[in-house]
Amino acid sequence: MAEHEWRLIRGWVLRCLLAVLALTGGERGARGEVEFTDKTAELGLEPGGEAGCWADFNNDGWVDLCCSGKVWRNEQGKRFVPWADVAVTNAVAADYNNDGFCDLFSWSSLKLYRNVGGEKFVEAPLPTLPKTVSRGACWGDWNGDGAVDLYVGGYEDWDAGITWPSFVLLNQAGQSFEVGQTDARYRARGVAACDFDGDGDLDIYASNYRLQPNVLWINNGKGVFEDRAAKHNALATSAGFGGGHSIGAAWGDFDNDGLFDLFAGNFAHQDDRGDQPKSRFLRNPGAAGEFVFEDRGPCGVFYQESYASPAAGDYDNDGDLDLFFTTVYGVASFGRPNFPTLFRNDGPWQFTDANAVAKTGGLGPTYQAAWADFDNDGDLDLLTAGKLLVNGGTGRHWLKVRLEGVGPVNRSAIGTPVRVRRGDKVWVRQVEAGTGEGNQNDLTLHFGLGEGDGPVTLEIDWLAGSQKVGPVPVDTLQVIQRPVP
Repeated sequence: MAEHEWRLIRGWVLRCLLAVLALTGGERGARGEVEFTDKTAELGLEPGGEAGCWADFNNDGWVDLCCSGKVWRNEQGKRFVPWADVAVTNAVAADYNNDGFCDLFSWSSLKLYRNVGGEKFVEAPLPTLPKTVSRGACWGDWNGDGAVDLYVGGYEDWDAGITWPSFVLLNQAGQSFEVGQTDARYRARGVAACDFDGDGDLDIYASNYRLQPNVLWINNGKGVFEDRAAKHNALATSAGFGGGHSIGAAWGDFDNDGLFDLFAGNFAHQDDRGDQPKSRFLRNPGAAGEFVFEDRGPCGVFYQESYASPAAGDYDNDGDLDLFFTTVYGVASFGRPNFPTLFRNDGPWQFTDANAVAKTGGLGPTYQAAWADFDNDGDLDLLTAGKLLVNGGTGRHWLKVRLEGVGPVNRSAIGTPVRVRRGDKVWVRQVEAGTGEGNQNDLTLHFGLGEGDGPVTLEIDWLAGSQKVGPVPVDTLQVIQRPVP
């Protein structure tokens, strides 16, 4: 049987499975309220790990996990078992050689692991890399050749006064990599990519520490970048400061206008060192505003000193993108409370602490934050602080979209935005491989659709031609391959 026929059958089976799960489990929780339950031990996972990375490594339709120094195979949402024969820590995932299986790049060890047929990982060669220490990396096809490249953020050696370089790794048709543009001016923590200006190539936002300005690397389409953070008002700082102590950022359409906004997370001292720049939302005004971000401020994200890594996802399926935000001090460090917080998007541009209602309070210091629907029941579950918090659901409607690139689009479809429309409503998500500080949400896109049960249409911008799909029913998974001309 031809490969494309197998893909069609697999997609049909997955859609049937999700329809059954929706019918049997879609009304579990009271509408509107979500409670999370820690099922880490029950699911066989070991706690720990600074970062988390979700990806379906064996293409069985159940998203797997890389954390705690291991790759964990998802056994149909019921249990995770150690799977890989190598120890992989702090990784981001994408199919770099377009063979249909997601590979791993460890940003802490600077090693690349090739996925062999969904069965094992083997270390793949890399060129001699610039000597660096990294806190995060992201995948993206920087030069539009159909193969995903890497951007590796370089951090610091504080005691030695060293700023380690950040650099681009350009993919050579899945066979090798070459070191591209290198920069050693900034102490980067999180890095995340998005085509925020809709010009057909991926740009990169780097969150820089030590009160340095954040960087918005604008791509010329050939994998060469120029910093235009100031021009686009993306420094995420306050008057009197060149920049903040930024650790991580998250792209997302927080106001449902079809444009990608940015949340920039800042660790901020508020003492004799000054009233340092706080975390803030940056609204994308689109072409009418020349893509110059509007600084909306904290929008309800209350002050805590040690904020670290944010992760965006619609956990309550109401159609608004919410935010989970970690901290890295303990509850009473320095005489101030510091605790990871789930912020519910109550719109417009108003976020509310949902820890008490969602049972997400009491989590410890962590940089780990990543969303995925690991049990395929239509709502997002959260990996953080060495725990897998399972979503109890709301009964609201949802849609999931899994993309497969071919030809000029990389197989993982990294960087591809999808817009879901119903009447005058629009929701947009992008396939991304790297968010916050070194974490990764599932590559399968998740849309909360609220109470409406009518069909929706999809618009997919493949960065090499658009595609419309639909109408499609809600509460389903849509597996969509780029049409071959």
